[in-house]
Amino acid sequence: MSMGRRQDLFRKLQARTGVPVLVLGGGINGVGLYRELALQGVDCVLVDQADFCAGATSKSSRMIHGGLRYLENREFKLVSEALIERNRLIENAGHYVAPLKTTIPLSSWFGGLIRSGLIFAGLNVSPGERGVLPVKLGLMFYDFITRKNRRTPTHFLTSKAESLRRMPGLRRNIVATATYWDAWITQAERLCIELIQDAQSTNPNCLALNYVKPQGLADGAVLLEDRATGQTAAIRPKVLVNATGAWVDFTNATLGLRTRFMGGTKGSHLVVNNPALHRALDGQMVYYQYRDGRVCIVLPFLDKVIMGSTDIRVEDPGKAHCGNDEIEYMLSALRGVFPEIEIRREEIVFVYCGVRPLPFADGVTANISRGHSVRAIPADAQRPFPLYSLIGGKWTTFRAFAEQVADRVLRDLGQARRCGTQRMPIGGGQGLPGGAEARRAWTAKLAGEKGLPVERAEALVARYGSRAGAWAIPGDAPLRTLPGYTAGEIRRIVSGECVERLTDLICRRSLIALMGEARPEVLAELAEVAGELLGWDASRKKREVDEALAEVRVPE
Repeated sequence: MSMGRRQDLFRKLQARTGVPVLVLGGGINGVGLYRELALQGVDCVLVDQADFCAGATSKSSRMIHGGLRYLENREFKLVSEALIERNRLIENAGHYVAPLKTTIPLSSWFGGLIRSGLIFAGLNVSPGERGVLPVKLGLMFYDFITRKNRRTPTHFLTSKAESLRRMPGLRRNIVATATYWDAWITQAERLCIELIQDAQSTNPNCLALNYVKPQGLADGAVLLEDRATGQTAAIRPKVLVNATGAWVDFTNATLGLRTRFMGGTKGSHLVVNNPALHRALDGQMVYYQYRDGRVCIVLPFLDKVIMGSTDIRVEDPGKAHCGNDEIEYMLSALRGVFPEIEIRREEIVFVYCGVRPLPFADGVTANISRGHSVRAIPADAQRPFPLYSLIGGKWTTFRAFAEQVADRVLRDLGQARRCGTQRMPIGGGQGLPGGAEARRAWTAKLAGEKGLPVERAEALVARYGSRAGAWAIPGDAPLRTLPGYTAGEIRRIVSGECVERLTDLICRRSLIALMGEARPEVLAELAEVAGELLGWDASRKKREVDEALAEVRVPE
């Protein structure tokens, strides 16, 4: 389904004077709430000052997980909710979310018991390396929570000798490994787009616009500016939701409110092209601790490897970036796990950094809650509508968070809930069979019906799920510089998904940047295809390519 052209959407926005709900922020929390309310028949407007999911939503570790280490902070409710939601995403978004085998190297049998006990007691102590016993206890809780709706195997321990045999290159100073399953997400950004599309196909009165920024209040309305044209619109909502993530306090300041709700930390990741590391991982993620107690991960992602992450406080999320010190930190941490595997700087194909929308808190960053909450500010004379600020949240729990916020908003509006979304498929997850064999048969049938090579059908299903058939355009020619994509596919994205800039296309409508494929010649060809639809002249095309190159540049 087309989301519409931005210019047309902004004109529709200007024609409106009021709306039941205005959501500021197009990350996963804002988009999840937008869909949840649309499904309940509530007319909503969603805007983001940048592109949809341009913040932390597109900068995640690509994990859909329960949060094993959160148990140390007594966050049993959060872990329980996350595990349940993890299983729901495996079921509802099976085209993008799948179980992920995960292994933890363990250096001792009882290590970390005292330190973990102090953290569990509420003391502000830096985490230490956990041994077999504390990890075993946590994994038993994992399995217990999901016993009635199991979507993944249960955990097991493996001896040192067997662990080293199964994973050559792993450090030898271990006593055992623990293996369990969480999940991973391939096309996180596309799932965000599909949530918007689901909302609009259910309720056509809902609007979602990127590059629209709140400028303040005027006569009881929120003044919104189209950053592409400078035009403005004044919207009077009955309820205003601030879902701008790490920017929540900045957004509230724009609305004339001084708040200190957020205390974000930045997390940086590397994407590397190292076949030896990819082979050593053998399809599983390794979850480990650096000597400072920080949890790190390394996981195969298609034919590349993602590794991360850091956890550093930041004051201004707009200035967060991954520096050389963070790159060295992550490479050093990995050497402690795979000492025989060398990663050269030229093998780093992409670097990204996002700011976690954590609540403001003092102390050790690793101990700050990863849960979610809502801060409500009642209406007043200057702002004749309540304001809800969404704090925290993560990819795994976005649906549950959206459900909880939607119920509060529905009460404000005096409306009843029409449906639940616990078992509702998302986008291309609708009608796509589960299981490898059934999926292959479905894909082969699609290839036959559309006259496609099976490899092309597989690529489309991986990107668009059950909607892949709509992307099979007869006679569609592959791009010259990037034959895994076609010109028709790119045109469909640009014309129907509110693409305003080249970086939108390569970073948040596809995996082109993430997989290290945003080479100068690729960007030039994409700018030609997109520019034809968006009316870019030669100067604009060059500027878009230059900005995209700056976005994907790896620090030297």
